[in-house]
Amino acid sequence: MLARAKGTSVDGVAESGVLASGKGAVRLLRYAEYPTDWSPENDTRTPVWEALHHLIRALQNGGESASGALLARMPARTEAVRQLAYRLYTLCERQGQAEEARAYNELITSWEAIEVASHTSGHVESQLALNI
Repeated sequence: MLARAKGTSVDGVAESGVLASGKGAVRLLRYAEYPTDWSPENDTRTPVWEALHHLIRALQNGGESASGALLARMPARTEAVRQLAYRLYTLCERQGQAEEARAYNELITSWEAIEVASHTSGHVESQLALNI
């Protein structure tokens, strides 16, 4: 019902890589379930949710430098990912979901170092227009 209300389909969301569906059940993937060989440049359907969870997976598996290198490859999503991490941390804390909150909190507390690592590995902001 929610998918129809938002003008999308479960299959479309599943194709974007953020959930698993089958036998009438739908669930969001945990960050550990995201593929380690994911490439944001080759993914034509990358919701902010997916980008956030790939960053968490990279942070958990390779530290701030790995997460920063991944962030450098999707600079347009930086602020949206950071805001979603804060929002999800708050929601998880309120609902007593400590394990989920921990992953978001670790990303948030490492955010400055991740951004530094992203710039070190080639994160370049692009100007879309001249402000004349």
